Amino acid sequence: MKNRILIVDDSFYMRTMLKNMLTDAGYEVVGEAANGQQALEMASNTKPDLITLDVILPDNTGLDVLKGIRQEQPDVKVVMCSAVGQEVIVNEALESGATAYIVKPFSEEKVLEIVGSALQEASSDQA
Repeated sequence: MKNRILIVDDSFYMRTMLKNMLTDAGYEVVGEAANGQQALEMASNTKPDLITLDVILPDNTGLDVLKGIRQEQPDVKVVMCSAVGQEVIVNEALESGATAYIVKPFSEEKVLEIVGSALQEASSDQA
């Protein structure tokens, strides 16, 4: 079964880039959200295996969205993707339940490596 991924980023360019990377690698992108409200609704409706989540969203912070997702779906893997690489933010994201944190700009190899290992972790959790 293909792993299902939800992409959350306010930048259309960034969503498209991630979607292309992930679909080319064989993942199924189940949705793209441009803000926190959409992200929470789509996460609830699509039940993805993994969510890529930007930290800076127009209506919310990625950290708040992460906490909301964690309450509804504690097992979903969340990889934060942001240009904000401040240690305080990175640590808060990881403490709030993010599986990993990627700082933009990132390479395709880096994204696929982190997504792959997060999902591998998920499948070994269930095994």
